[in-house]
Amino acid sequence: MMATAPMGVRSFPDVVPPEDRTLGWEVLQWCANYLKQPDGPNAGDPWEFTVEQAKIILRWYAIDNDGRFLYRRGVIRRMKGWGKSPFCAALSAVELCGPCRFGGWDQHGKPIVIKHSAPWIQIAAVSQEQTKNTTTVFPGLFTDKALQEYDIDLGKFIIYAHHGAGRIEAVTSSVRPLEGGRPSLVVADETAHWVPSGDGPAMMAAIQRNLGKSRDQGARVIEITNAHLVDEQSVAELTYEAWRKSDGGISDVYYDALEAPAILDPAGQHVPLAEWTDSQIKDALISARADSTWLDVSRLLAEIRDPSTSESLARRFYLNQVWAGVNEEWLPVGSWAAVERTGPVPPGADVILGVDGSFNDDSTGVVVASCGETPHIDVVGVWEPDPTSEELRTVPIDEVEKKIRDACRTWRVREIVFDPYRWARTMQALLAEGLPVVEYPQSPERMVTACQRFQTAVVNGTLTHSGNLALARHVGNAVVRENSRGKRIVKETKWSPRKIDLAVAAVMAHDRAAGRPSVGAGWLSYMRQQLSRQEMAPVRTGEYTGVTVTASGELTIKDVAPVTSTRASTCKHRWMREAWGSYCLLCQERREV
Repeated sequence: MMATAPMGVRSFPDVVPPEDRTLGWEVLQWCANYLKQPDGPNAGDPWEFTVEQAKIILRWYAIDNDGRFLYRRGVIRRMKGWGKSPFCAALSAVELCGPCRFGGWDQHGKPIVIKHSAPWIQIAAVSQEQTKNTTTVFPGLFTDKALQEYDIDLGKFIIYAHHGAGRIEAVTSSVRPLEGGRPSLVVADETAHWVPSGDGPAMMAAIQRNLGKSRDQGARVIEITNAHLVDEQSVAELTYEAWRKSDGGISDVYYDALEAPAILDPAGQHVPLAEWTDSQIKDALISARADSTWLDVSRLLAEIRDPSTSESLARRFYLNQVWAGVNEEWLPVGSWAAVERTGPVPPGADVILGVDGSFNDDSTGVVVASCGETPHIDVVGVWEPDPTSEELRTVPIDEVEKKIRDACRTWRVREIVFDPYRWARTMQALLAEGLPVVEYPQSPERMVTACQRFQTAVVNGTLTHSGNLALARHVGNAVVRENSRGKRIVKETKWSPRKIDLAVAAVMAHDRAAGRPSVGAGWLSYMRQQLSRQEMAPVRTGEYTGVTVTASGELTIKDVAPVTSTRASTCKHRWMREAWGSYCLLCQERREV
């Protein structure tokens, strides 16, 4: 007896309209005659839709008794690799050249399908790079017969046909240039990325206004997307929420999603993927991919089981589930590896230490960041609990404190930044020893700014790191949560075993170290800028600790070693204290606040 394939959860009934109430059959026939497989092992063969894709075509081109389209807007939400971009490229091709509009009824009561008289198709995305998902398919999609018969001119971002009477063009999220257009079809590519910060919703609003001006009321927009990130207010999310709240009752919106079924515990809660068996995950993948059999289930299983793949990412991209967890993609793929510069922070360098963690059932990390325009980051120590050992579930506080003391002997430590929560005793002990302890409360406001600063530094290459594997793992485990103040990194769930303490410590250290001068040539330039400010207290000619000011105003700087003797009771370097806050760089005296 043959096993039954697992069934996915569909948002739209898996049925097709009657033959006399869809234009889709003519569309399918034209694609078979004029298109070819653009890539892959079957490149050059006649174009073939899968059965599921053919059903979508038949539903998308459904018409009413007056020959009007049933749907003015559509969404195709499928798992990664399903073939959304080639599918929409084929759809765009037939809208450009093929039969796609109602032209009356024949003697048998079936629709006559004709070409659009002035086709104008837009491939819309948030960036030019994103439009390439679909536009790069076109050069290999049209057959020679199609190129000649329809006089197709394959440009890089614009494709013309019918001696220039029709076109396909790529457009991006600049709203003003979009206003006023009269496209006949808009393919909205990856609308999960159409977020407010990139003017995504505004772009969709402009598109819908343009489509509303269609003279034949046949202009439409179709979105293609993976399952979206929750709470990003992307176009994909806004469309989904409108459809969900109406219980599918928006009659002229075609929302077609296929996702893997959930596995729930007796309390009705989602069972984490880590607790699914391999067989359960494979069944889920098979149900989500449907007849896109080119997707290798075993390979996708390996991707899901990969420690760097978070719960939310796996569910969104591979199971096509809208997951109400936290958001992803703090750092762009490959950006962390791109700023690796093997090697430690040099001994004697001016640095900031960042400390984050807890006493039990959580990891603790100490990170060092060199001061300057391009801080270099390395790990001083990391303590990760062993959940199987009662003895090893607690962080050895004495070891953490010893590592910090050793670091202060290795480098010129300007600040040791702690979140005071759970670290008050250690902070008091180190402060009593004269070490430069600084409170760094991890408030949402502070962490939003610090996380954004860190992310920008990684993307722009103004931060480097030593390549420490534990740090890379913690950075990879971090996901993004957004609130009204902005985005900050968090664990994917409160009890997730995927620790991020080193990443948080690195963010804290970088926030205090970035742009801060070290004692040396870079500090000289910084000090000249500081001295030029009128609000700064005047500096008289003479020699101060570490600095000589000549009569002409030139500065010479002596190398200043860490002060181990008793500090002077009064620091005269007011300008340094005002610039740096708690400590004077020259004598390291704590400023009374």
